[in-house]
Amino acid sequence: MEGDAQGAAGAAYRMPAEWSQHQATWISWPHNTDTWPGHLPGVERTMAQAVGALASSELVRINVRDAAHGYHVQKLLGGRVPPERVVFHQFPTNDAWCRDHGAIFVTRSGSAGAPLLALDFEYNAWGGKYPPFDLDNAIPGRMAEALGIPVQRIPMVLEGGSIEVNGKGALLTTEQCLLNENRNPTLDKATIEARLKSCFGVEQVIWLGDGIVGDDTDGHIDDLTRFIAEDQVVTVMEQNPADPNYHALQENRERLASVRLLDGRPLRVIELPMPAPLWRGTERLPASYANFYVGNRVVLLPTFNCPADEEAAAILARCFPGRRIVSLDCREVVVGLGTFHCLTQQVPVAPE
Repeated sequence: MEGDAQGAAGAAYRMPAEWSQHQATWISWPHNTDTWPGHLPGVERTMAQAVGALASSELVRINVRDAAHGYHVQKLLGGRVPPERVVFHQFPTNDAWCRDHGAIFVTRSGSAGAPLLALDFEYNAWGGKYPPFDLDNAIPGRMAEALGIPVQRIPMVLEGGSIEVNGKGALLTTEQCLLNENRNPTLDKATIEARLKSCFGVEQVIWLGDGIVGDDTDGHIDDLTRFIAEDQVVTVMEQNPADPNYHALQENRERLASVRLLDGRPLRVIELPMPAPLWRGTERLPASYANFYVGNRVVLLPTFNCPADEEAAAILARCFPGRRIVSLDCREVVVGLGTFHCLTQQVPVAPE
């Protein structure tokens, strides 16, 4: 089913916070050797570990290219994951970034309308950087069909990694990404903000500035600042004034300090360290502890074999006391310019 292509999901729908209960996590399995030249086997091993951790408390749905690819992934998972905890979908993709090319799910309570709706935004591979992306752009509708839920097409380019919600009316994003001319050049800031409010059922849009060096998404919020509670965020900070990330992260921190939620409360801010710079040749990689993913009972934390790994894990353990922090080495994964949050998309439990 397809909803009205004009407008958005409507005020009755709202995107739940990531820590709300999931019925599943959706993944597009990594397969593009151009994204991970020489590193794909290591990436697959790390993703198999991630699936094993997630499957302990929720279903994992995995997009694969075809039956043979599905069998390959099944062998990688081995005895780590009970077969009934994984569902394979033969939905071929151009790449693995399900957060950005997948459906974004919103929910509503009551008898009027479906309790779960898939939003299908336009996807152009972060401003046309990595063609082709036609298979990726078709994924939201296929996800909705597999779930048997309605899908609503939204005439606007938007990636899931560019937004972050608290489930209670507030949304975080960045000017560098959403106001970039390579996304929606005919839409001004006010129009974009209005569409975000309508699509995700929020009343407040909090704008940060620039993202981190090496982020080819033009400053996705999920490498910067993440809600961990209705009135609380974690945000990455660089301590070295000579580092190229220092001033942008300081500015974002200042913006967060000035935020007041709709009820007047200040936004409580916890600082996360940045890992030591990670390079591939002369290319600075966008390694960030903010790219964690919150499952039902675990938090997948990307680590980078540096001293700040343990500090980041300890901070997130305090932020999510009811969940186990699963720290996995992502030095090979981040060669593809993203980690766990970029590679996952939650499917919330539909309200009764």
